[in-house]
Amino acid sequence: MQQLLETGTSPKAWYRNACEQSGFVFDTRQTAAIEELETLWHQLVEFKARRNQFLGRSLLSPAVPKGLYIWGGVGRGKTFLMDGFYHCLPYRRKRRIHFHNFMLEVHQEMKRHAHERDPLMAVAAKIERSTRLLCLDEFHVDDIADAMILGRLLAALLERGVVLLTTSNYSPDALYPNGLQRQNFLPAIALLKRELKVLHLDSDTDYRMLHMARDPLFTLATDAKAEERMGAFFRRLTADMHAETEAIQVKQIRIPVRRVAREVVWFDFKVLCGGHHDQSDYLEIAHRYPTVFVSGIPRMTAENAPEARRFAWLIDVLYDNHVKLVASFEVEPGMLYEDGRHDSESQRITSRLAEMQTHRYLELPHHSRGVALG
Repeated sequence: MQQLLETGTSPKAWYRNACEQSGFVFDTRQTAAIEELETLWHQLVEFKARRNQFLGRSLLSPAVPKGLYIWGGVGRGKTFLMDGFYHCLPYRRKRRIHFHNFMLEVHQEMKRHAHERDPLMAVAAKIERSTRLLCLDEFHVDDIADAMILGRLLAALLERGVVLLTTSNYSPDALYPNGLQRQNFLPAIALLKRELKVLHLDSDTDYRMLHMARDPLFTLATDAKAEERMGAFFRRLTADMHAETEAIQVKQIRIPVRRVAREVVWFDFKVLCGGHHDQSDYLEIAHRYPTVFVSGIPRMTAENAPEARRFAWLIDVLYDNHVKLVASFEVEPGMLYEDGRHDSESQRITSRLAEMQTHRYLELPHHSRGVALG
């Protein structure tokens, strides 16, 4: 992970370093969250040191620190702060995962443990063995299957000493607002409020929108500096914290990437639309990454009809899931389809590309679950 920090750096030191980076906007309300994260960081470091001293010497063990529930509007920097904290903490037993993906894993593990007396407790025990700090990004309950098990699962993890750090667009009381059998979810809300410190990150600045408004999302590949600008934009969106990997795993396929970070991925058009990918591949990418970069999108002609069809699938899936698209085109997006082509697909894709650059679209919350494909 290429970072602005080294593991063991405190959140305050990391944030001071981030403030010195080009394009960073200082936010006094973020500093309040940094204070809380700094406190939790010191508590966890001290807990680890004291626990190592106690092991083998005493039956007593130090108290496990209380976790944090950070909530606020879209683009306020919650994920940015969580990622900074995660990489600062000098722990091996830590995990950072999107909440939706975490719950998918939980349901899959429960099926594997279906033969046991209490599959959910078996899953909680497995998580505890590998994880002291569990960072859950975008905590959002909209599934009754999740709602019905969350209370017991969270209680079991906390009882086993797992420290939770969560981000959400919603306060605990606003979770699962109109869900089926919501009364059965209320104990989970009470647990979150009782066992975690709830922090409202109430910033007036939408940093995601700030970056999107500052740079043009679509550029012409004929511009000599197009790729350079896209690279600078990628670094600003990710605080220059991207993985040193050449591919991502989608189902059973490894797809080469230029760069990838927690919430942003960058592809070449030929790789993404020139292979044998289908809508389900694009749907998984759309679920996982709120922002997608694509370089070298050509004009759609009869000669590249298979690629054009997959590109249409890609745009439809990204659009339906409110994914932000940053791209370079060989021609202006409005000229993407060859002269004489005015079918419904070309008109739909051209229209969607235009809308994906609007302020209204950029304000839409990312759909991590997506929509059903027709």
